[in-house]
Amino acid sequence: MNTQILTVSSKGQISLPVSICKRLSIGAGDKLVAYTSGDVIMLKTLKVPSAEEFESSLDEAQAWATSVGYAENDINDIIKSSRRKKRI
Repeated sequence: MNTQILTVSSKGQISLPVSICKRLSIGAGDKLVAYTSGDVIMLKTLKVPSAEEFESSLDEAQAWATSVGYAENDINDIIKSSRRKKRI
């Protein structure tokens, strides 16, 4: 594991060292997601899939739904059921 010390600016911003950006292929405009737990912060790159990757994932999800017997008209009931469980 590589450790770097970062400084928080008066605006609450940090800069990632160039070495980290190069190693992780992070460029200007790329997105990161921040996870927190207690006093721990974890940053993860957020990569938007290409159209081909998205289509492949969608095809995979549709094949799975078909394999377990879900049909398109089941979607609203599944969403409602999931939302009810989260409220409890």
